[in-house]
Order: sequence, then structure tokens, then C-alpha cells
Amino acid sequence: MKTQSFLIKIMLLALPIFFMDCSEQLNEEQELVVQQGDIDYTSAESAFGALVGSYRAFQSMGWEQIPLLAVRGDDVNSGGLGDQQGFADTDNFIYDNNYWMYNSLWNNWFQDVLQITVQIDQLKEFKANGVSVDLIDQYIAESKALRGFITLQLSRAFGDVYKIDTPDQTQIEVLPKDELMQWVSDQMDEAIPHLLDAHPVDRNDLPGGITRYTALAVKAMANLELENYQGVADATGQIINSNKFQLFNDFYNLFKIPGKLNRENILEIQYSDFGQSSGDNVGHLYAFYGSQNWTPAVAGARSGWGFYEPSLKFIKFMLDRNESIRLETSVLFTNRGIAELEAAGYTNLPSFVSNTTRDGDRINDYSRAMFASGKHYLPSVQLTPGRTNYGTNKNFTVIRYAEVLLMYAEALTRGATGNAGSADDAVNEVRNRAGLTPISGATSEDVLDEKFAEFSMEWGIRYADMVRLGKTDELSYDGRSFTMEKAFLPYPLAQLEQSFILREYVNNNN
Repeated sequence: MKTQSFLIKIMLLALPIFFMDCSEQLNEEQELVVQQGDIDYTSAESAFGALVGSYRAFQSMGWEQIPLLAVRGDDVNSGGLGDQQGFADTDNFIYDNNYWMYNSLWNNWFQDVLQITVQIDQLKEFKANGVSVDLIDQYIAESKALRGFITLQLSRAFGDVYKIDTPDQTQIEVLPKDELMQWVSDQMDEAIPHLLDAHPVDRNDLPGGITRYTALAVKAMANLELENYQGVADATGQIINSNKFQLFNDFYNLFKIPGKLNRENILEIQYSDFGQSSGDNVGHLYAFYGSQNWTPAVAGARSGWGFYEPSLKFIKFMLDRNESIRLETSVLFTNRGIAELEAAGYTNLPSFVSNTTRDGDRINDYSRAMFASGKHYLPSVQLTPGRTNYGTNKNFTVIRYAEVLLMYAEALTRGATGNAGSADDAVNEVRNRAGLTPISGATSEDVLDEKFAEFSMEWGIRYADMVRLGKTDELSYDGRSFTMEKAFLPYPLAQLEQSFILREYVNNNN
């Protein structure tokens, strides 16, 4: 576990010195005021601390951010009862711009973007004071990749959002989504030549840190949003042809402790309890995703809150495909959920459709949902002895090689040319890991189905695909009615009240 916790440890130890104050909000007609502190700009060690400041900003993800990105997809439902009515309404495309989650998603991530931009500005000072040009250019490129990924996700959620490439607030502007995606792609082009040509886990200084393949993946994602499929094929083809990545051979454990820093993961947010029963614990609050009522194999392990549910539509889709390992991994079943499937005609369910997981945790019935997300589940037997919080010590997977393969495959089925094999090759590599028979003559719909099966509950990938392609019929399920006017969340009321930049943009574009 030494390499897996290395980044976490330096974040804990180094950041009080190098993480700059970013308390000024994006709402004042003045330049950002940054407390620089006492920094030796001639020191490569201090420059490394500035880089770690960018990673800390990225890794400070709140528990509410990813569920809000994902809940509108037809793979995910909100837990029906509880104190988050706005989250349930969002799942049904009923938006309230005063709902706190919208403001939190916007404010927290744009503060992270601004903080990373401050770190980039700071890194330039080290170069001006004689620290290795190549080293500083690499650190700046890593920061740009992190900033680009967050900006992409925010634009997927809200559409036209801030482009921030300076800490000077008077120079920040709101851009249309397509222009932002092109900016992200261009930023990755600037970053790629300066990044390490390595798998992230092979970095000695920051195991799991950004390399050129992370930036290529972000570039591919931006070009997918632009429907520039040749750009997608070119970027993903470079990743495939590097031969540095491979699918993890155990899909079930891919999202658990054995899957930390594996050779499939291109980017992940690292957490650790350092193998200790008490003391420092850098973790994510996974309870939001977990079942509200369970009998864990390890007594005392805490349950979740029950707010995040795999949809019945997704589960039926997987059963109809005879999926096994991906369905078992993605869904935790209650007896009430199993009864619902049987009532829908699925009377010959496979043996893994059980309210007891292979690791012995029993998922009891609870009121909010019939199913829970298996990808956000950590078996109680994998908890460090003495730790009891749901999912603690589990990393958060961000970008996987499987996504690269299927982006490449889709690009080819939509007319792009590639030099990293055929669409069939890419799709069948993913299907083979899932225990499915190979297909021939893969179509765009085949790829979308494969992505549905592979990436359920992850980062709103399904929702982004359906919006990109205008598939309103897929998102109009189980009584929901989706139109493209509902594609983006409304700007948070708190931001409209506070930000002259955003108000001016809205007024000029009404």
C-alpha cells in the first residue's frame, strides 16, 4: 500500500504550506486576492508543492457532485424518500435553481478550477526564477489536464459556463459549450508534449498522477462532445497504441481495494486510511450511494443513506443481455427488488441475483430504494479492521481504459478512420472481459449498448451520451418526460445573484 498512499501522504504533509488561499468568489468585480505566503521560488521542492496544490484542489470532491452529474441518466434513479427532494426532482427533470446541490456543484468545482489556475500562475514564477523549464512545463501541463477535466464536467452539467485561464476575475468569461469543449481540447494539445510518456502507476514521484495519456483521454472526451469523431479516434488511438494500458481482469474487484491504481485506470481520485485502524483517514463519503439497511459480514460496519439506485430499466436491459459479472458488480439487490423483477416476468433469475453479496454482506429491504449501486460498494471484509464508515479507503475511479476503447469504437462506427484496430476489436476486448461472445460488424448502437452495460452509475457517462445524440426517448422512461430543453441544469440562483459575469451573460443571451 506504500505507493497507493504516497500522493495522499504528501497532500496531507505539504499542502498547508503550498495550497494558496482562494476564498474570493467568482462574484466580485475585482482581481482575485491570493495570499502567497513565504515561498522559495528557486526551489524545485517548493515547485512540487505548488503542483500538489493542483491535485489537492481536484481531489477535494464533495459527495454531492457526482450523483448530481449522473442521476438524470436512465441507468440511475434517486432514492425516493428522504430529505433530498430536490435531488429526486432533478431525476425527474424538474429543476429548482435554488436547490443547494446545484450551487454546491457549481461553486465548489469552479473554486477548484480557480485554485488550479492560481497554482499554474504560481508555477510560472518558479520558471522565472531558474527552476528547470522542463519540470515546470510538466507541472503546468498536469494542472491544465486537471482543470480541463473539471471544466468539461461542469459544461456537461450546465452547458455554457466559465472559461478560467487566469486568476484575474476581470478576464474570466462565460463561453458556449462547444467553444469550451474546443478550448479544453486545445489546452490538452498544449499540455501533451510536456507530460510524461508513462502509465500513471509507473510514476515514481506521484504514482497515479497525470501523464500524457490522461490528457489524451480528456481531449477525446471533449471531441466526443463536439461530435468530432476523427479527433476522438486520433486521441484514443494513441492511448491504445501505447500498449501501456489493459483491462483489469477482475471486474468485480475493479471498483474495490484490489482495483486501486491498476493498469486500466487512467485517472482516479486516491483515498487512504494508511492501513491503520485509527488516525489519519483521507476518504470520500460513499454513504450517499450505499444501501440504507444491511447486515454486514463484519459486525459494526456502517450502512449507507440509500439515495442512489440503479434503475429497473438498466437491470432489465442487463438481464436481457445475459450479463453476469457486470450486473453483479453494478447492482446490490434487496428482496423487495428481486420480487419486483419476478413480478415483471423475470422468474428464472441467475443465482448472483441475491440480497447477499459474494462477500457475505446482506442487503436488507429499505424504504428509499429497491437496489443500490455496487460500483460504490466496498465489502465490509475489505475494510481496514477498526474502520467502519461505508466504503472508506476506496478510491474513486474517474477515467478507465474501457472508456477509451469504446470511444474509439464509436468514432469508427461514425465514419472516423483509426490505426489502432477495428471497432469490433475494441468492443470485443470489453465484451471478452464481461464474459460475452464477440460480435462482428459493430454499429454505433452496439457501442452505445456496450457503454450502457459497462459504465452504469459512473460519472453521468450514459446521460452525456444520450444528450449528445438527442436520444430523448431513452431518457423518457418510467413516467419521465425528457426534452432537449432539459439537457442542462439551470444556473444556480445564488450564482446569478452574486456573479456579475454570469448575470451579464444571461442578459445578453436571452
